[in-house]
Amino acid sequence: MTVATSPEPVRIGIVSVSDRASAGTYEDKGLPALQDWLTSALHNPITFEARLIPDEPEHISATLIELVDAGCALVLTTGGTGPALRDVTPEATLAVAHKEMPGFGEQMRQIGLAFVPTAILSRQVAVVRGSSLIINLPGQPKAIAETLEGLKNADGTQRINGIFTAVPYCIDLIGGPYLETVEAVCKAFRPKSAVRPAR
Repeated sequence: MTVATSPEPVRIGIVSVSDRASAGTYEDKGLPALQDWLTSALHNPITFEARLIPDEPEHISATLIELVDAGCALVLTTGGTGPALRDVTPEATLAVAHKEMPGFGEQMRQIGLAFVPTAILSRQVAVVRGSSLIINLPGQPKAIAETLEGLKNADGTQRINGIFTAVPYCIDLIGGPYLETVEAVCKAFRPKSAVRPAR
């Protein structure tokens, strides 16, 4: 007889990088978009560590290290990934990396190109630091959801996989908690040997 277990709790860092929003010039929409999507996509109980910070590389790097050290298995950033002079999130992320995960950036640009040709200007990166996965996401709430979830056909079948499909297994491999996704939002892919029995 198998005993049903509850999903593991997970701590997730969400970081919005914006000079103007952090100064109060306009309302930040990145943090609510990240929190809403993650809450809808995961069965796991989530503790969010949210930060709204300016486009300063040292501040970004220090924030990422702080969140990893606080036990965040996953840290998602939004903003600061374009070619403008103040867009420094990728550099600040790479500065704290133990390993780079280039496939995430490649897939994010593929998703973006389904909508706009300027997606090639996006410089998002993903890295592993210790047993945490850090991913840079676009700045717009709609683009955040599309990047994480992917694109579906009119009949609901998946046309392009979102990057979150690969996130739970990546976190398994680096020693983090077992993330359980809501399949209607985003179905995680794991090899059969890595799938735990259904609750």
